Amino acid sequence: MEPVTLTTERLRLTPFTPADTDEVLAACQDPAIQRWIPVPTPYQRQHAEDFVGRQVPGGWRDDTEYAFSVRPREGGPLLASIGIHHPRSGCWEVGYYTVAEHRGHGYAAEAVLALARWAFTDLGCARLEWRAQVGNPASRAVAEKAGFTVEGVLRAGMEHRGTVRDCWVGSLLPSDLGLASRLPYLPARPDPA
Repeated sequence: MEPVTLTTERLRLTPFTPADTDEVLAACQDPAIQRWIPVPTPYQRQHAEDFVGRQVPGGWRDDTEYAFSVRPREGGPLLASIGIHHPRSGCWEVGYYTVAEHRGHGYAAEAVLALARWAFTDLGCARLEWRAQVGNPASRAVAEKAGFTVEGVLRAGMEHRGTVRDCWVGSLLPSDLGLASRLPYLPARPDPA
Protein backbone atom coordinates (compact mmCIF):
# COMPACT_ATOMS: atom_id res chain seq x y z
CA MET A 1 0.00 0.00 0.00
CA GLU A 2 1.11 3.51 -0.67
CA PRO A 3 1.62 5.46 2.58
CA VAL A 4 -1.22 7.79 3.54
CA THR A 5 -1.65 10.79 5.82
CA LEU A 6 -4.60 11.00 8.20
CA THR A 7 -5.77 14.17 9.89
CA THR A 8 -8.08 15.08 12.73
CA GLU A 9 -9.08 18.43 14.14
CA ARG A 10 -5.78 18.65 16.07
CA LEU A 11 -3.52 15.93 14.68
CA ARG A 12 -1.63 14.77 11.62
CA LEU A 13 -0.74 11.06 11.33
CA THR A 14 2.01 10.28 8.85
CA PRO A 15 4.17 7.20 8.32
CA PHE A 16 7.45 7.34 10.21
CA THR A 17 10.54 8.25 8.19
CA PRO A 18 14.28 8.29 9.00
CA ALA A 19 13.87 11.97 9.96
CA ASP A 20 11.93 10.74 13.03
CA THR A 21 14.83 8.68 14.41
CA ASP A 22 15.89 11.11 17.16
CA GLU A 23 12.37 11.61 18.48
CA VAL A 24 11.60 7.87 18.47
CA LEU A 25 14.88 7.23 20.30
CA ALA A 26 14.05 9.89 22.91
CA ALA A 27 10.46 8.70 23.40
CA CYS A 28 11.50 5.09 23.91
CA GLN A 29 13.83 6.01 26.78
CA ASP A 30 10.69 6.50 28.92
CA PRO A 31 10.50 3.77 31.60
CA ALA A 32 6.70 3.53 31.16
CA ILE A 33 7.06 2.81 27.43
CA GLN A 34 9.77 0.25 28.13
CA ARG A 35 7.61 -1.37 30.81
CA TRP A 36 4.46 -1.81 28.72
CA ILE A 37 5.50 -1.73 25.05
CA PRO A 38 7.60 -4.57 23.61
CA VAL A 39 10.46 -2.33 22.52
CA PRO A 40 14.07 -3.41 23.02
CA THR A 41 15.57 -2.46 26.36
CA PRO A 42 17.87 -0.73 26.62
CA TYR A 43 16.52 1.12 23.61
CA GLN A 44 19.44 2.29 21.47
CA ARG A 45 19.84 4.40 18.34
CA GLN A 46 20.14 1.31 16.14
CA HIS A 47 16.67 0.22 17.30
CA ALA A 48 15.12 3.55 16.30
CA GLU A 49 16.96 3.51 12.97
CA ASP A 50 15.75 -0.04 12.27
CA PHE A 51 12.17 0.88 13.18
CA VAL A 52 11.92 3.97 10.95
CA GLY A 53 14.23 2.73 8.19
CA ARG A 54 13.27 -0.94 7.82
CA GLN A 55 10.23 -2.01 9.86
CA VAL A 56 7.88 0.84 8.98
CA PRO A 57 8.51 0.90 5.21
CA GLY A 58 8.50 -2.92 5.13
CA GLY A 59 5.10 -3.07 6.82
CA TRP A 60 3.63 -0.59 4.34
CA ARG A 61 5.23 -2.38 1.39
CA ASP A 62 4.02 -5.82 2.52
CA ASP A 63 0.58 -4.60 3.66
CA THR A 64 1.06 -6.17 7.09
CA GLU A 65 1.60 -3.21 9.40
CA TYR A 66 0.94 0.51 9.14
CA ALA A 67 2.78 2.70 11.66
CA PHE A 68 2.21 6.43 12.03
CA SER A 69 3.85 9.27 13.87
CA VAL A 70 1.31 11.54 15.53
CA ARG A 71 2.07 15.27 15.53
CA PRO A 72 0.13 18.51 15.83
CA ARG A 73 -1.81 19.14 12.63
CA GLU A 74 0.16 22.27 11.82
CA GLY A 75 3.52 20.64 12.62
CA GLY A 76 5.53 20.20 15.77
CA PRO A 77 6.99 17.52 18.01
CA LEU A 78 6.20 13.82 18.08
CA LEU A 79 3.17 13.39 20.37
CA ALA A 80 2.52 9.68 19.96
CA SER A 81 3.08 6.57 17.91
CA ILE A 82 0.22 4.46 16.59
CA GLY A 83 -0.12 1.54 14.25
CA ILE A 84 -2.21 -1.41 13.23
CA HIS A 85 -0.84 -4.82 12.48
CA HIS A 86 -1.42 -8.55 12.04
CA PRO A 87 -4.33 -8.81 9.65
CA ARG A 88 -6.32 -12.01 10.03
CA SER A 89 -9.80 -12.69 8.79
CA GLY A 90 -10.59 -9.00 8.50
CA CYS A 91 -9.32 -8.27 12.03
CA TRP A 92 -6.51 -5.85 12.80
CA GLU A 93 -4.88 -4.96 16.12
CA VAL A 94 -4.06 -1.40 17.18
CA GLY A 95 -1.10 -0.41 19.32
CA TYR A 96 0.07 2.98 20.56
CA TYR A 97 2.10 4.98 23.01
CA THR A 98 2.09 8.65 23.95
CA VAL A 99 5.32 10.56 24.45
CA ALA A 100 5.66 11.21 28.19
CA GLU A 101 5.44 15.00 28.14
CA HIS A 102 2.32 14.93 25.93
CA ARG A 103 0.17 12.56 27.99
CA GLY A 104 -3.18 13.64 29.35
CA HIS A 105 -4.35 15.68 26.35
CA GLY A 106 -6.40 12.99 24.57
CA TYR A 107 -4.02 12.71 21.61
CA ALA A 108 -3.85 8.90 21.64
CA ALA A 109 -7.63 8.40 21.71
CA GLU A 110 -8.07 10.96 18.92
CA ALA A 111 -5.42 9.19 16.84
CA VAL A 112 -6.98 5.77 17.53
CA LEU A 113 -10.34 6.98 16.24
CA ALA A 114 -8.78 8.42 13.08
CA LEU A 115 -6.91 5.18 12.46
CA ALA A 116 -10.03 3.09 13.16
CA ARG A 117 -12.12 5.06 10.65
CA TRP A 118 -9.41 4.57 8.03
CA ALA A 119 -9.12 0.84 8.80
CA PHE A 120 -12.89 0.34 8.57
CA THR A 121 -13.40 2.38 5.40
CA ASP A 122 -10.20 1.85 3.40
CA LEU A 123 -8.82 -1.48 4.62
CA GLY A 124 -12.09 -3.39 4.96
CA CYS A 125 -11.41 -4.09 8.62
CA ALA A 126 -14.38 -5.83 10.25
CA ARG A 127 -13.02 -5.75 13.81
CA LEU A 128 -10.28 -3.68 15.41
CA GLU A 129 -8.73 -5.24 18.50
CA TRP A 130 -6.78 -3.66 21.33
CA ARG A 131 -4.63 -5.60 23.77
CA ALA A 132 -2.59 -4.44 26.73
CA GLN A 133 -0.99 -6.17 29.66
CA VAL A 134 -3.28 -6.41 32.65
CA GLY A 135 -2.22 -3.57 34.93
CA ASN A 136 -1.65 -0.94 32.20
CA PRO A 137 -4.44 1.50 33.12
CA ALA A 138 -3.26 4.26 30.76
CA SER A 139 -3.64 2.06 27.69
CA ARG A 140 -7.02 0.83 28.87
CA ALA A 141 -8.22 4.40 29.48
CA VAL A 142 -7.28 5.36 25.90
CA ALA A 143 -9.08 2.31 24.48
CA GLU A 144 -12.21 2.99 26.50
CA LYS A 145 -12.17 6.70 25.59
CA ALA A 146 -11.95 5.68 21.92
CA GLY A 147 -15.05 3.49 22.35
CA PHE A 148 -13.56 0.00 22.62
CA THR A 149 -15.57 -2.61 24.49
CA VAL A 150 -13.25 -4.37 26.93
CA GLU A 151 -14.13 -8.03 26.51
CA GLY A 152 -12.04 -9.62 29.22
CA VAL A 153 -8.66 -11.11 30.03
CA LEU A 154 -6.74 -13.45 27.77
CA ARG A 155 -4.59 -15.75 29.88
CA ALA A 156 -1.04 -15.83 28.51
CA GLY A 157 -2.36 -13.69 25.66
CA MET A 158 0.70 -11.53 25.06
CA GLU A 159 4.39 -12.22 24.78
CA HIS A 160 6.64 -9.66 26.45
CA ARG A 161 10.39 -9.97 26.95
CA GLY A 162 10.53 -13.76 26.86
CA THR A 163 7.43 -14.46 28.96
CA VAL A 164 3.75 -14.69 28.22
CA ARG A 165 1.51 -12.38 30.20
CA ASP A 166 -2.20 -11.99 30.77
CA CYS A 167 -3.69 -9.18 28.75
CA TRP A 168 -6.89 -7.27 28.45
CA VAL A 169 -8.59 -7.47 25.07
CA GLY A 170 -11.15 -5.13 23.62
CA SER A 171 -12.81 -4.53 20.30
CA LEU A 172 -14.16 -1.73 18.19
CA LEU A 173 -16.57 -2.49 15.35
CA PRO A 174 -17.52 -0.27 12.41
CA SER A 175 -21.04 0.02 13.83
CA ASP A 176 -19.59 1.48 17.05
CA LEU A 177 -18.57 4.49 14.96
CA GLY A 178 -21.75 4.59 12.88
CA LEU A 179 -19.99 3.04 9.88
CA ALA A 180 -21.13 0.18 7.68
CA SER A 181 -19.20 -3.07 7.90
CA ARG A 182 -18.03 -4.96 4.85
CA LEU A 183 -19.60 -8.05 6.45
CA PRO A 184 -22.92 -8.38 8.28
CA TYR A 185 -22.61 -8.98 12.02
CA LEU A 186 -24.77 -11.59 13.73
CA PRO A 187 -24.30 -11.27 17.49
CA ALA A 188 -24.74 -14.32 19.71
CA ARG A 189 -28.10 -14.80 21.30
CA PRO A 190 -28.23 -14.99 25.07
CA ASP A 191 -28.36 -18.57 26.34
CA PRO A 192 -31.86 -19.55 27.42
CA ALA A 193 -32.01 -19.96 31.19
